[in-house]
Amino acid sequence: MKLNLVPARTGLQWVKLGVKTFFRQPLAMSGLFFMFMATVSIVSLVPVLGTAISLTLVPAATLGLMAASQEASHGRFPMPSLLISGFRAGPSKTRSMLILGAMYAAGLMLVLGVSALFGTDVPPVAPDVPEGEVSPEMVRNLFANEGLWAAMVLYVPLLMAFWHAPALVHWHGVSPLKSLFFSLLACWSNKGAMLVYFFGWVGVFMLVGLFMSLLTTLLGGTQALNLILYPMVLFMASMFHTSIYFTVRDSFMAEGASALTDSPPGDNA
Repeated sequence: MKLNLVPARTGLQWVKLGVKTFFRQPLAMSGLFFMFMATVSIVSLVPVLGTAISLTLVPAATLGLMAASQEASHGRFPMPSLLISGFRAGPSKTRSMLILGAMYAAGLMLVLGVSALFGTDVPPVAPDVPEGEVSPEMVRNLFANEGLWAAMVLYVPLLMAFWHAPALVHWHGVSPLKSLFFSLLACWSNKGAMLVYFFGWVGVFMLVGLFMSLLTTLLGGTQALNLILYPMVLFMASMFHTSIYFTVRDSFMAEGASALTDSPPGDNA
């Protein structure tokens, strides 16, 4: 396995591939993402350890969505069983995936704990602002919260370290600790493409938000927005997660293979 450097414009290609692949199997990809979110939400309700367990499952679920994206990119229907691909590659890789999940849970808990030290009390909503509406004062208070900025600064390196890690553990057999290092190195080495990728998705979300605003105005305001908001959020989140596979595929190459995509889901590349 070796690092593959890509030009910055590849980031936009990742966005396009994510959108294109999602629309090949929109219901399947949305359904798998919904299953992932529902499972994490239900597990988090378990007293005491629920949140930690749900966070531990995130890397494995992310790997499952990558495997589903790989299937969809080849024109095949992604089955629900792909969501647990990280636990179907033998005891050794299952253990590595659980260790990776535990490291992610610990890292995120640490980020939240440190950011809480910088947090400030949020002033109550002004009485003249209707419930459910966002005022300029609320937005200013949000961005003035030092805890929010601390969490964002700390979460970026954590996200970079775990971005490629599930795929490296599952498809390349890399140990959990080394996968974090290689993932961080890959994100930094391809920072141009990753930045273009990030801002590309920001642009997509802004365009969709503008479209939704125009559509709700034509269809009747708030009630129409409530009808289309949650399905649209589900589709957009599923589309974004579909694109993650392509960032991994093009950032690493296996010995004797042209890219990660040459290995089918569950294969021990």
